[in-house]
Amino acid sequence: MSRRPDPADQVLAEACAAALWAEDKASRELGMALDRVAPGEAVLSMTVSEAMANGHGTAHGGYIFTLADSAFAYACNARNQRTVAQHCSITYLASPVAGDRLSAHAVERALVGRGGIYDVTVRDQTGRVVAEFRGHSRTVKGTLLGE
Repeated sequence: MSRRPDPADQVLAEACAAALWAEDKASRELGMALDRVAPGEAVLSMTVSEAMANGHGTAHGGYIFTLADSAFAYACNARNQRTVAQHCSITYLASPVAGDRLSAHAVERALVGRGGIYDVTVRDQTGRVVAEFRGHSRTVKGTLLGE
């Protein structure tokens, strides 16, 4: 991480991540791991399984997108304000295969009012960039930790 968050903000980010993870069946069922979280930043990882291969024998892009989207979700929900995706796009740059361990690092680029922009880089276990994802977030009513 590029800078040290305020300790209270870090504690809040970790509590928000724990609350989100407890309800995040999709990420857990796909075998994702929540490696790191900080205010506006998150790293999730996942091993590409044989069941995630497409007709070309490489990782289906939907699974790569899902990993990036999950990292985006943890980065933008780290301030105890429920936040959802408003728009996302991805560019695939390499084709991982079954057995590759992918890591998605999400970083907040801008936060203005109820909207935010986040960039997510997906890399394989060698550090090769697999995909670049950009997510636009929107806060909605409610919190993760209650009132």
